[in-house]
Amino acid sequence: MPKKGVLLVNLGTPDSPSVPDVRKYLREFLMDGRVIDIPYLNRWLLVNLIIAPFRAPKSARIYRQVWRPEGSPLKVYGLSNEKELQKALGDQYVVRLAMRYQNPSIPAALKEFERLNLEKILVIPFFPQYASATTGSVHQEVFEKVSSWQTIPEICFTGAFYNHPLLLEGFVQNARKYLDNTRYDHFVFSYHGLPERQTEKAHFGKTCEQEGCAAGLTETNYHCYKAQCYETTRLLVARLGLAEGSYTTCFQSRLGKAEWIKPYTEDTVKTLLEKGVQKVLAFSPAFVADCLETTIEVGEEYKDLFIAGGGTQWDLVESLNDSPLWIGLLKELVQSNI
Repeated sequence: MPKKGVLLVNLGTPDSPSVPDVRKYLREFLMDGRVIDIPYLNRWLLVNLIIAPFRAPKSARIYRQVWRPEGSPLKVYGLSNEKELQKALGDQYVVRLAMRYQNPSIPAALKEFERLNLEKILVIPFFPQYASATTGSVHQEVFEKVSSWQTIPEICFTGAFYNHPLLLEGFVQNARKYLDNTRYDHFVFSYHGLPERQTEKAHFGKTCEQEGCAAGLTETNYHCYKAQCYETTRLLVARLGLAEGSYTTCFQSRLGKAEWIKPYTEDTVKTLLEKGVQKVLAFSPAFVADCLETTIEVGEEYKDLFIAGGGTQWDLVESLNDSPLWIGLLKELVQSNI
């Protein structure tokens, strides 16, 4: 019988933590029109003359802090996911990891799939909440690469899975070892940020405030990244049994001078300090694998800011990485979509 292909896609990683490789990665990543959604010439000038030259040395130093002998955490966990999911699915499936930017690449994985003459292909973007800059970019890249194939098999994509029971249980289980030993004053749920203009495009010109995205999902905002992030927090809060007022949803990783979705995590840290909060447990539920944005940004930079301001304890709940629950979630996604 013909086999089925499963393409696992995460955001991307430099080939090494050297400055040239980091600069190459940043250029490919930030030149994506779904990531920096401004006119091409303006984007080219911004990325190639300002961001990549000046940001690469700093980013390379940070990458070196998390780099492992086998490579970057995203790639290490991704390859482990590929191996474990292949074992779980069996020989009738071909599972491959790809990165939206750099290597292993989407074009290389799809070229292999084309040669194998697969019956079906399922693409699983590793982003729990939908955003044009992440999931949408993966969709576009796959569409563009297969459009020239002579024979195009059935191709489907998994959608947002922020509300999947195994995702929620994974974060809850990882949090238990902290909750069993410490009584925290507050809980921070920090998600990667987006420029406000991108969420307004998703609402056809309306703002998240007008659509009530922080208040709950509706039939008009259910595709909105911010609305899905707030819903993720609500679902985790319910499973953890947290009291109303003991938690905050916020957004990190701003870039440039444009307004990004709020509240900002950095401002949230300052607000908690003003209220006298001493112990915080932080979550990063927009990431299924630990990386710079979790380990360094939330786990170290915000911790340093909190401790310097008078806080006493800031802990970060690990992402799902290559846990059995995460592999089980991936297997369920495959079985429910193929």
